[in-house]
Amino acid sequence: MMKEWLIGIGIALTLFLLYLRINVLPLIFLIGLGVFMWMLLERRGHPLASSREAPVKHPVTFADVGGQEHAKQELMEALDFLRYRDRIQSLGIRPLKGILLTGPPGTGKTLMAKAAATYTDSVFLSAAGSEFVEMYVGVGAQRVRELFRRARTMAKKENKDSAIIFIDEIDVLGGRRGQYSHQEYDQTLNQLLTEMDGMSTTQSPLVLVMAATNRADILDPALLRPGRFDRQIQVDLPDKDGRLHILRIQTKGKPLAPDVDLEHIARETFGFSGAQLEALVNEAAIMALRQDKSEISQEMFRDAVDKVLMGEKTGRKPTEDELRRVAVHELGHAIISELMKPGTVSHITIAPRGNALGFVRQIPEHDRYLYTREHLLQQINVALAGCLAEELHYGDRSTGAQNDFVQASQLARTMVKCGLSRIGIVDEEHLPESVLDTEVRHILAEQERVTRDLLAPFKADIAQFAFHIVEVESIGGDEFRRWLRGVQKALPAPKESIAVCPQLSHGVTIGV
Repeated sequence: MMKEWLIGIGIALTLFLLYLRINVLPLIFLIGLGVFMWMLLERRGHPLASSREAPVKHPVTFADVGGQEHAKQELMEALDFLRYRDRIQSLGIRPLKGILLTGPPGTGKTLMAKAAATYTDSVFLSAAGSEFVEMYVGVGAQRVRELFRRARTMAKKENKDSAIIFIDEIDVLGGRRGQYSHQEYDQTLNQLLTEMDGMSTTQSPLVLVMAATNRADILDPALLRPGRFDRQIQVDLPDKDGRLHILRIQTKGKPLAPDVDLEHIARETFGFSGAQLEALVNEAAIMALRQDKSEISQEMFRDAVDKVLMGEKTGRKPTEDELRRVAVHELGHAIISELMKPGTVSHITIAPRGNALGFVRQIPEHDRYLYTREHLLQQINVALAGCLAEELHYGDRSTGAQNDFVQASQLARTMVKCGLSRIGIVDEEHLPESVLDTEVRHILAEQERVTRDLLAPFKADIAQFAFHIVEVESIGGDEFRRWLRGVQKALPAPKESIAVCPQLSHGVTIGV
């Protein structure tokens, strides 16, 4: 409205000066120069320009946030002081000033902040930490002051008695002071600390600061003390039930085929964040559109998981010999994985995706957060199985096992540092590198022998089944298990030295 008034006044003034036969060209030039300078200052974020932060209305509720039941409950309890203010005051409780959401990317921290505004019926303003940092001295501090002023102004304008300011990626703004040569960082953080201290003097409307980061360890201690960010809520990756909840939310309203099993998909997606699950459902719907299908099938979800994990199929075209070698390699991984823990192989493919020419996707029996010595040894066996299958069939190995070796070496190092090797408990800080390397080589050599003995009876059958995989490109876990059971029935009774394998008592699955 202000811009329209200024334009109207400018036109009227110009016409009046023309009526008086006064040369208006210098005036028009000055006005144009002023407009240009104003736009330039606004683009660069000068404090004289208006703030870019604007209130946004988000009809998001906590019901739209899946897989974070514990975090939601903790957050709602912290927000109750805005909803039940009279009871809070009667108990003499100081209102919270800040809530910090921490956790991996894509777990729903921003979504929870929007739901908090709906839950408390508050004005919601959002900004990113990078918006406050500029090369011009004083710009960041001015933007902080302007953001808090706008929050209070908008709350009064909309007849709200509270406002929520959400700062995403606050680690850009709130890093430890003194680590940067540019004083603008420290000035901006100092202004934020001052504003949060001064909020106690402004009882109406109340302002709550919410922030999100996945680098809470680098934040300034003054920002984390009580009276600033009073609560820190961990927003972790969802477990199986949480993933199932997210999948149900994301697939709501989408046409699913009768064969779609969301619980099976939730099992397959261990380690997925909420954002990855949303991308998974979206990719499956895109595949249905490409194939001109009216429903999203289970196979589309399976391919979408591969795409989210490994990327889109590449245009690389390996030769026939290379495809057979890749098939043999992946069969080695799959056989050992199935021997260690039956029912874990979900999908075998030799279709190139990302940097991989092929891969085996596995289904964990359940979400696991602690690993025993036996579990780690089994992971090493699975990682080494690919190159050993190549060696049994071709008599040599290829460069395709490079990532497998890195993974196996890291697992062996973890065993040593966690006191699960033959040298017992160690002090990682004072552990000689030569001792570590010697023990890692011993673990890898021993598991290489065990894995080779387990694969040896399948040598001829691996070669035959590899031709089938080359023809069809991908097979499911059920088809693979039917083939493996048939091979095992035809094999002679195993030797006792191979049958009595301590690593077969417990299983774990890893991505290869």
